[in-house]
Formats: sequence, C-alpha cells, structure tokens
Amino acid sequence: MIAAPLGLLLVMACGGGAAPAEQGTVEGSAASPEGGQSTVVDELSQKNLVQVAASSPDHKTLVAAVQHVKYEDVLVNAGPFTVYAPTDAAFAMLPEGTLDDLLRPENKATLENILEYHVAIGVFKPEAIRDGMSVGMANGDNVRFALADDGSVMINDAKVIATVPASNGLVCVIDKVLLPPS
Repeated sequence: MIAAPLGLLLVMACGGGAAPAEQGTVEGSAASPEGGQSTVVDELSQKNLVQVAASSPDHKTLVAAVQHVKYEDVLVNAGPFTVYAPTDAAFAMLPEGTLDDLLRPENKATLENILEYHVAIGVFKPEAIRDGMSVGMANGDNVRFALADDGSVMINDAKVIATVPASNGLVCVIDKVLLPPS
C-alpha cells in the first residue's frame, strides 16, 4: 500500500503541525458580556465599514451618532452595504443645535431614520452610477443620483468626494448630510 506512506510524506513535507495560533487578537471574547462583533480586533483582514469610519479623522460625528443608536454591530455584519458617510464638516453645516437635538433620547427614532437614509443594501460604486438612477435606502426611502459636469457623482444634493472599500461593502464620503423626505 502506497497511500499511507505517501500521505505521511505529504504531511511531513507541508510542516505537519498545526498552523500558528497567534494571527489576530480578539477583545470582548465569550467571557465578556459586553460588546458584539464590533469589539473584535483583527489586524490582518480588510477593515469593515465601522472600522473604516472609526479610523477616519473626518468622521467622528458620524461614528458617535452610529454608536449612540447602537448600530455598530449591524454595520460590521456581512452586508454588503454602501454607507454614504458625511464628514464632520457636513454635520457642521446643519442648523445650529440640530445635532444636539438629534442626540436626545426622545429623538432616537429620528436619528435612526437619518442614519438609515445613508445606507444602501449592496455595493454602489461611483463608476456604476447612472444619471437619474434611484436607489432604495435602509430606511425605505429612495435617493436619486446625478452625474455632475465634472464627472463627479451626486447623491441628492451631496457630492461623493471619496470612496473607501471595506470588507463588507463600500464607504462613500459625502460633503452633506442626507435628510430623508419622511
């Protein structure tokens, strides 16, 4: 019988041992009652949507709003999702006091609606967008895309100024906060 010695030879030639155990770090493991998937630290894989936004110095307000309504665990799931991520400067253009009002407990549903209006199910790369295209967002309302004369993509009246791929979708950085019609 040749199969057994050949199998042994292959195991020995390939190292035969177990793979190295230390390839990433996990915080908030089963022993920790707090957190969820968003607490997993993985330095080896591509960043998910939440990690992309959290690592950006221009998205502190968006990250705080997402954390306020506890949407982090939703946005680290498989997706794919496209998140239209307003910059801190975009939030600063809202009328004075608006953000503070949205962060009040009694306005949580309104903030959730606004945040969900920034998330599309699926990946919508700017190069695949067509002028006049309409896309349904996570809150049930639609946005309309337009192509500007300079070739840039507009979503409603916000301009897509950058895109960052994520393991579970795409982050499209925008220069204005999208406000849902409802």
